[in-house]
Amino acid sequence: MPASAVYKIPQSVLVVIYTPAQDVLLIRRVDSGTWQSVTGSKDHLDESWAETAAREVQEETGLDARNPHCHLQDWQLENRYDIYPAWRWRYAPEVSRNTERVFGLQVPKRLPIVLSPQEHTESVWLPWHAAADQCFSPSNAEAILMLPRFMGPVPR
Repeated sequence: MPASAVYKIPQSVLVVIYTPAQDVLLIRRVDSGTWQSVTGSKDHLDESWAETAAREVQEETGLDARNPHCHLQDWQLENRYDIYPAWRWRYAPEVSRNTERVFGLQVPKRLPIVLSPQEHTESVWLPWHAAADQCFSPSNAEAILMLPRFMGPVPR
């Protein structure tokens, strides 16, 4: 069996989902109860960052990132961090660090979310600054705080 089928690949995406009014979607993890944006690892090494982002958005929220009314943008940012010891068992024994690529997904308005009950218990739309305050992950909070730079001024 290939290693990628046994262990998680230490390459993941973080997708900040937001509206034109800069409301941000957060989802609560089943295993830790913490709030986060969409995250997830590549399924195979050849999967592109954009494919991973679109797949994870679909799996975790039911939203279609490729819908013409949505705009998936690679923010060209990468975070490299130590994998928390509690989650290290998911990776090959020699793996201790992960690379996370950051994306934004603008949706036309606050849309209904269909969660995967194995992964998340609830969702909430919050103003971007309040969403950043709710995130457990420092890289997730930092990405949300960068949202105004990537989308420009709030429409009036």
